[in-house]
Amino acid sequence: MRNRRVRRTAIVATVVAACLLSCSTDADDTPRGAGTRDTSRSSAAPAPAAPTAPADTGTQEPPAADPATTPAPPASPGPERVRDAFAGLQATLDDTCTPGAGDCAYFLGRVHEELMGLDAAMKADPKGPGHFPEPLAWIKDLRATLGGDTSTENLEAHRTELIGVRDRINSWMQGHPDDYR
Repeated sequence: MRNRRVRRTAIVATVVAACLLSCSTDADDTPRGAGTRDTSRSSAAPAPAAPTAPADTGTQEPPAADPATTPAPPASPGPERVRDAFAGLQATLDDTCTPGAGDCAYFLGRVHEELMGLDAAMKADPKGPGHFPEPLAWIKDLRATLGGDTSTENLEAHRTELIGVRDRINSWMQGHPDDYR
């Protein structure tokens, strides 16, 4: 979960930085504040307002960018691959909690989140959701059991079902190693 958030944050930060960088240059690609284009102006004179239409200077427009050499924009974050989502779920296998204890809220919330991430990954997998009928059915039943309530109290009340779905999916995936390796 934390790694997903870090990756998504890094992607968003990269996109924002690229946008800011592209917006921070003048038409002649001189960074704003790096100097003026016309060095004959005195520093006391205010700069004229930017023209609303480019002036015809008799020069040709730069050639269009070659799509083969232009890097593709970063893809928006989508569902993880099944392998990665399953690894996150497996990381919870040796953990447990005591209902009412402080660690139970985190643990059950994490198991729930990993199951929902695996559900999204399986549905988005190129093999199609029909390739994962049992795990998707178990997660669907769990979702109905929880009734959309992911509060600590509700997750603790359904702790057995939550951990049971995790363990059944782990066993099912162990029988389908091509889906997570």
